[in-house]
Formats: sequence, C-alpha cells, structure tokens
Amino acid sequence: MYDKLVLPNGVRIVTQHMPGVRSASVGLWVGVGSRHEARAENGSAHFIEHMLFKGTATRTAGELALEMDAIGGQINACTTRENTCFYARVLDEHLDKVTELLADMFFNARFDAQEFETERGVVSEEISMYDDEPEDLVSERLLLSSFPGALGRPVAGTLASVRGFTAEGLRDFKKRHYIAPRIVISLCGSFTDADVRRLADVFSVLPAAKAGALRKSVYRPAFTVRRKAVEQNHICLGFSAPPAGSDGRFALQIFSTIAGGGMSSRLFQRVREERGLCYSIYSFQASFTDAGLFGIYAGLGRETERQGLQLIRDELLRLREDGVTQRELDCAREQARASILMSQESTAAHMNKLGWGELTLGSVLSAEELIGRYEAVTREDVRRAAQQVLQPERLSLSAVGRVLTADEYRALLA
Repeated sequence: MYDKLVLPNGVRIVTQHMPGVRSASVGLWVGVGSRHEARAENGSAHFIEHMLFKGTATRTAGELALEMDAIGGQINACTTRENTCFYARVLDEHLDKVTELLADMFFNARFDAQEFETERGVVSEEISMYDDEPEDLVSERLLLSSFPGALGRPVAGTLASVRGFTAEGLRDFKKRHYIAPRIVISLCGSFTDADVRRLADVFSVLPAAKAGALRKSVYRPAFTVRRKAVEQNHICLGFSAPPAGSDGRFALQIFSTIAGGGMSSRLFQRVREERGLCYSIYSFQASFTDAGLFGIYAGLGRETERQGLQLIRDELLRLREDGVTQRELDCAREQARASILMSQESTAAHMNKLGWGELTLGSVLSAEELIGRYEAVTREDVRRAAQQVLQPERLSLSAVGRVLTADEYRALLA
C-alpha cells in the first residue's frame, strides 16, 4: 500500500516503502505538457524541462551535474503531452541532497540568456533528429492528424515555435502553469518520515491556486502521407481508443498484447514469421485523460507493402469478428502478471506508477488489484474491446517513405 499526503495548497505527496532496498527514487511530477500550450507556445513545457538543468541562482549547470555525480545518483526529466517529470534515483543516505537539488532547480532556475540561446540550438537539433527518425515521425504525424489541436501537436514543438521563444516568455509560462494543484511528488524505496516532512516543508511555500480545465480533445479519422527518401515505408494504422482511466483499459491491453504485443502475437507471426514481409511490427496504445489511440506500426518494403497491409487488415478483421482463443488469453494475462510483479522490484517503476497514477487518475491500484483486473478479463471482454476499437470507418493512417497517395491507401484498406 502507499501513503498520500495532501498539503493545504494542493500539492500531493505519494510514498511507498520498499523493504530490503538501499535506494530511493523521487519524482517531481507537474501536470503540464504540450496540450496545455497555445499554438505559439508549442514546445514550452519541453523547453522549460531543459532549462531547469541549466543553472539556478546558486549553481551553474556544471555544478548541478557535478553534485549529482558526486553522490553517485541518476537524475533526468521527461515531458509528454500531459505532464512533465523531474526524477532521480540515489542511495537512501543521499536522498536529502537530491531532493534539495530538485527543489533548487524547480524554484530557482535562472533562465540565463546565454544558456537559453545555447539550449534553443539543442532543442532545435532534437526536433530535427526526430524528423530524421521515420519510426518516430510516422507516429507523431498520426497523432497530429487524428487529434487536431493542442493534443496532437509535437511535445518538443516545431522549429518555428522554438525560434519564437524568449526566456521571459518561458518564465511566464512556468509561473502560470507550474502551480500547486498540478504537482505530485512520488517517493519510493528506502526513506524516513523526516524525508517526507522535508518535502512537505519545501513545497508548502507554493501559493494555493486553481488549475484550469483541459480543452477537450476529440479523435478524428485521418489519412496522412509524407514522402521521404528512406529504404522502408513506415506505416501506422490508428483507431480511437478509451481514455487512460477507462474500465475497459484492461481488456484492451490484453487485446493489444495478443494482436501485436510480442513474438507470439498474431501480427508478428502472420506478417513476419510466416510471410517474411517485415522486420518490425507491433501494436501500441497512447492513453490520455480524455482520449486514446490504439495503433499498429509496421516497417514494410515498397514491394511488399500492399501484401503486408492486406494481411494486417485481414488479421484485425478476424480478431474483431472471431475473438481470441483461451490459450491466447491465458498467455496475455500471464505476461501482464509477470510485468506487474517484476516492476515491484524497481524503485523507479514504483515511483513512476505512483506519480503518473495520482496525477492522471487520482489514485493508484496495488499490484494485487492490477493483477485481479487482468485475471477478470474474459474472451468476450477482449472481443468486445476489439469490436469497439476496430471500427473500419474510424481508421486513420500515417505513412512515411516512398509512399502511395492517401486515396490509394484508403482503397487498399477498404
């Protein structure tokens, strides 16, 4: 079980002791991502994530890095469409030091003009790097076309939006959005009550505020193609899926595992192992507060693309109409169980589960509760999930490479 402390200003601290470990993982979660940005602000949350590592009022960027290395710790951050997380893992004896470093970065980041310009170049290179990776690019374009508006925009922003940023503008964005009710601190592993009190004292200074509501995002079927001189054609098929907190998410995860979640999955066996039409093929899910996407990725040669897509289409239709076997269901449930239990041995996995769950869902299921939800999934539940998601008229497609036209793909998948 985990403990939850809500400070008077709305900051939440969720903790879980893990007996027998000497490390602790701490995450500073902020419920702000790219979907909270106006078009001209696109990429602000990601840029701020970078800037918090570039020096504070009392430490340079080099000093921050040196102090972290000196205690043998690991510190990093990530930004998504709905949240940003600054996290660290250290030996328990250094937990007070790392929480002080994270707090200094959060409260006292300088946004130095010279560091800001340097980081603008770094972020621009990062954006260009993603554009050079067709597997990343094809999924980004699927989200962009299927979720018009803020949710579909790229997390890192665009080269144009990043060129328009100013240090003062980012400081203002942080002040407006990084507010107490959007902050969750998750702490897992070996720690003391004094460590929790220290976190509470530090973050209780934030003023109380009211977080605005998210603009609703709605899935829209779309076909998008991008011609690019690469050897393979990279294809993503997408369908509307339930949001992150949906009760149906357990059946859908089982379905995803059976469809394309591993080496024994239907699509891997049919398209790669039996026909040799691709090297990489898998299913994936993108879950958000009020929306979701179920997707299939495949890297196909230009000469085998039509045959591969027809096989994928036919296999998805079979899953939709005929459902799955008991053996497939048992195998997928055991994969879920093993994943949950093995994650119990990692302080970082615990920290992520607690932070994301509290921030996104407002609560966190225990390992036993999670396993129980998966064990309760029946073949009919999986078939129903497949029928709800795999609606042909709701199909989206993104293609990158030496690709066909959007209309040709529509005809091929009809």
